[in-house]
Amino acid sequence: MSDLFAPLGAAVISRKGALRLEQGHVWVYRSDVVSLPASMAGVVEVVGERGRPYGMALASPDSMITLRLVTRGKTAVTADLVRERLVQAFARRTQLYGGGDAFRWVHGEGDLLPSIFVDRFGDALTLQMLSAAADAWQAFLVECLVEVARPRAVVVRNDATARRREGLATDIQVAHGAAPVLARYHEGDLALEVDLLADQKTGGFLDQATNHVRAAEFARGAEALDCFTYHGGFALQLARVATHVTAVDSSAAALVRARANAERAGLGNLAFEQADVFELLPELLRTGRRFDVVVLDPPAFASNKASEDRARRAYKEINLRGLKLLVPGGLLVTCSCSGRITPAAFDEIIAEAARDAQRDVQILERRGAGPDHPVLVGVPETDYLKCRIVRAL
Repeated sequence: MSDLFAPLGAAVISRKGALRLEQGHVWVYRSDVVSLPASMAGVVEVVGERGRPYGMALASPDSMITLRLVTRGKTAVTADLVRERLVQAFARRTQLYGGGDAFRWVHGEGDLLPSIFVDRFGDALTLQMLSAAADAWQAFLVECLVEVARPRAVVVRNDATARRREGLATDIQVAHGAAPVLARYHEGDLALEVDLLADQKTGGFLDQATNHVRAAEFARGAEALDCFTYHGGFALQLARVATHVTAVDSSAAALVRARANAERAGLGNLAFEQADVFELLPELLRTGRRFDVVVLDPPAFASNKASEDRARRAYKEINLRGLKLLVPGGLLVTCSCSGRITPAAFDEIIAEAARDAQRDVQILERRGAGPDHPVLVGVPETDYLKCRIVRAL
């Protein structure tokens, strides 16, 4: 076990990389690494060019994010330290959520466990690792999760696109328990079901859970449209206050799950439609359909710097059409999970869409991910989810 945490040696970083750490960030990019002690992934000491110690990091030589700081100064990375951070993160979540049965237990850098993510869905957990160095800790992490939470199952969801960018293999496996792993959990008092081996992301979108509930607290009216509904997170909550909800997604499998969730909740005022939202919105406008509430919760459009301009155009397009579909006084709930689109940039996109739609709009609330997805000060990448609740006048 000790070999997992034994430092491989010292990684030397440039002044630019050191300044980034001094300003509170925990990443050092490849361009700011002067030298690495080994070509293999593992724990390394991080020092400046004059020998100043900055901490201990997870090193992934093949990644653009070569170093991810775990501790600062001369604090060693040990099994006890990692285990204690897992325990502390779990205690913080249970304090926040009380008897709640779903939350993100570990939010990577936000919980000082960089590139490691753990989600709880009822009595089952998912574990995801997004760096080569964290991969080596898999068995240890699973052992700790079972020890702390006594779950029925732990599913390793190492199928994220980010792993491909890191040069890592992708797979999904049951590390504790047995397949299949269907899990029941709640958003508010609505019961949902997720297949932790087959569904998207780590199974569900826990970062939006509080926004799903909050949107329904604002929404009223006869007709609601939920675009990119996935398992019906927004649609199911809206169905409790709206006369009728149309829920749209391009994935047939996601809609099967959404329909089952609606039936389980006894909600019969939803229509589920498989469609490409970019094709559907213009058609709805052409036919004169209008809604009291429109929800836009698309997948990430910007995965790297090269896609930022294209992403901005895509966000503007759907927000423009969403605003045009609203009745006077209607509510737009619009979201972006693209980390490269900053909160300020997202507000600018909404403003541009409003001008082109010739609608005056009020931002009623600016929201992000729930408190189980903490933003680490100094690491803006942890503040990735934007949710705006907007009224169109």
